[in-house]
Amino acid sequence: MVKLFIDPGHGGTDSGAVGSGLQEKNITLQIATTLRDILLNEYEGVLVMLSRTSDQTVSLSERTDAANNWGADYYLSIHINSGGGTGFESYIYPGSGAPTTTYQNIIHEEVLKIVDFANRGEKTADFHVLRQSRMPALLTENGFIDNANDAAELKNSSFLTEIARGHVNGLARAFHLTKKPTVLYRVQIGAFSNKTNADNLAAEAKVKGFDAFVVLRHGLYKVQIGAFATKGNADSLAAKARNAGFNAIVVNE
Repeated sequence: MVKLFIDPGHGGTDSGAVGSGLQEKNITLQIATTLRDILLNEYEGVLVMLSRTSDQTVSLSERTDAANNWGADYYLSIHINSGGGTGFESYIYPGSGAPTTTYQNIIHEEVLKIVDFANRGEKTADFHVLRQSRMPALLTENGFIDNANDAAELKNSSFLTEIARGHVNGLARAFHLTKKPTVLYRVQIGAFSNKTNADNLAAEAKVKGFDAFVVLRHGLYKVQIGAFATKGNADSLAAKARNAGFNAIVVNE
């Protein structure tokens, strides 16, 4: 079991960097919570703790104490930069050797594979969270809040999800995390022992605008019109199929 401590920088009375109508504390929390959710939903053998889960004030020592007392395997601190620059950079404590340097290389690389930010490099700094954490630690600076181009991206929720996904990909690669089996929610409008009947229903569905197909599962020919990773999308398509006169159900076999 890998224990990952995720630290959304600032919070509460400490807004962090401010610019372009944004506050660092809000962006870091959104990235961190998305990062946590992806890890827990998609990977096995991982535990995640956040230094904060809301807009609350948490001191630097409280953050590192929580990670140390929990016995985290890795400390990842999420921040947004300021000062007129642009791009992405990451920091580890000066003099750190492997595996800290290796983890930095991997996560830095994976973020930039997804996020279209300038590469400001892999750096070192005497930051409290890097110095006082007893486990390998990394701090990332994800764009500049006072740069118009970076800020335009940081205002986009889907872009923040991409930042989170880049960090997840790095953590998964660094710690050899195993993906959970993919569960697909399928919209089924019929099941027959006779393939001709299934083909006829699929043809009817296609006439009504549905991309129907027939699959053989558990000895039955099943007519389906969709497969989704999220149940909500399957439910929506099932409702449309019912409105079109089909007896649609959502299955996840």
